[in-house]
Amino acid sequence: MVQEIERKFRVKILPEGLDQYSHKEITQGYVKITENTEERVRQKGDRYFHTIKTGSGLSRGEDEKEITIDEYKSGLKNAEDRVVEKTRYEIPYSGRVIELDVYQGKLDGLITAEIEFPSVESSNNFTPPEWFGTEVTEDKRYKNQSLSVEGIPSD
Repeated sequence: MVQEIERKFRVKILPEGLDQYSHKEITQGYVKITENTEERVRQKGDRYFHTIKTGSGLSRGEDEKEITIDEYKSGLKNAEDRVVEKTRYEIPYSGRVIELDVYQGKLDGLITAEIEFPSVESSNNFTPPEWFGTEVTEDKRYKNQSLSVEGIPSD
């Protein structure tokens, strides 16, 4: 299991020229959710993944493997209505990539941005672009697993 160091923000306004950036449609279903673990299946473009994440906040464990479309469909059935649909844009920024998520379906209207780091120190030194809004890294309501169950938080 690898450690994922990632910060997450709400987005105030969409950056200009969004369509110029690489993007993919993502559908992910949460098969199992516990206090400290989430298990999901994801379709990202024409590829399929099974992921287990542990922990919460800035640094989390992540184990991901590519799966077949049949395994994905089976997992999605088990997710029932705990599904998140979004378009993910990959935006280069200061030597990193911002993953901008524009949600659809029951989460329509929510826009978030995530950025991964090689270390906690580098995450602490990050200066977000002006179009970022409030940081929600430590706010469990903004984890995709929570969004899939509870919907958009009313702040």
